Amino acid sequence: MSDLFQTVKNAVEGKNIKIVFPEGTDERILSATNRLAEEGILTPILIGNETEIKNKAAEKGLGLNGVEILDPANYEEQDEMVRAFVERRKGKATEEGAKKILMDENYFGTMLVYMEKAAGLVSGAAHSTADTVRPALQIIKTKQGVKKTSGVFIMVRAEEKYVFADCAINISPDSQDLAEIAVESAKTASLFGIVPRVAMLSFSTKGSAKSPETERVVEAVRIAKELDSNLVLDGEFQFDAAFVPSVAAKKAPDSVLKGDANVFIFPSLEAGNIGYKIAQRLGNFEAIGPILQGLNKPVNDLSRGCNEEDVYKLALITAAQSL
Repeated sequence: MSDLFQTVKNAVEGKNIKIVFPEGTDERILSATNRLAEEGILTPILIGNETEIKNKAAEKGLGLNGVEILDPANYEEQDEMVRAFVERRKGKATEEGAKKILMDENYFGTMLVYMEKAAGLVSGAAHSTADTVRPALQIIKTKQGVKKTSGVFIMVRAEEKYVFADCAINISPDSQDLAEIAVESAKTASLFGIVPRVAMLSFSTKGSAKSPETERVVEAVRIAKELDSNLVLDGEFQFDAAFVPSVAAKKAPDSVLKGDANVFIFPSLEAGNIGYKIAQRLGNFEAIGPILQGLNKPVNDLSRGCNEEDVYKLALITAAQSL
């Protein structure tokens, strides 16, 4: 295990954290949660029919000792959950409608987190991002002062660690969105032992070009500094001015960043998604994520092409976010 994940593992171990996994019969989920429980790192809660889950686990030789299983169809506290859901949706759901909705494993699992019966949720191995994120936005919602959730990747290569955002959620963030993403990404960086130095990226450095796109980033820098005056943050930067000290010395000599940024905020989803994939495929970086941020409680989305190790690592991250 890399130093990065050892740091996360050490932070959550022994804290008796419960994480929900709505896809209880998925083989990758079963293997990862069995491992997490055996190692005593956290308590997984699998959602689904108990017989089906145990039969599937037995086929793989997994004991699931220390793993909890909850079935939405036979949940003892269903009435309490239905009432809580109706109240949270504020007139958008009847009790009868809520009972049907809560048969959906993602809604059921998200309600467990909302009701503080679990600390976070990991889904997406067999569901779309929308299926995972929609219940979180409706029930858990974003933190006060944050309008939108966002998705970051931790980019790792040997001892190098960087944060790229937003690479997963917001297509065309405005200045307020970008500022919020910057502040939340700095918090995410800190979870991984990264002391955040945040660069707001553009195709311009400190006014070398002017357009509505560059001005949007300039305004985002101003807002972000208001949101967190202690944050080491600057922009607008081209990537080389944010990352290469010799270029920074020429293009932005007066900046608090000296070509040593480690958190990079892209101006659009298009740029962020392309950027992280280039680093992943050409630079041989491991891309960990997307990690969702800005929610009141942690909910994270797996890729449907994930493997057991991906599930294991994202569960650790989710547990760390809950602290």
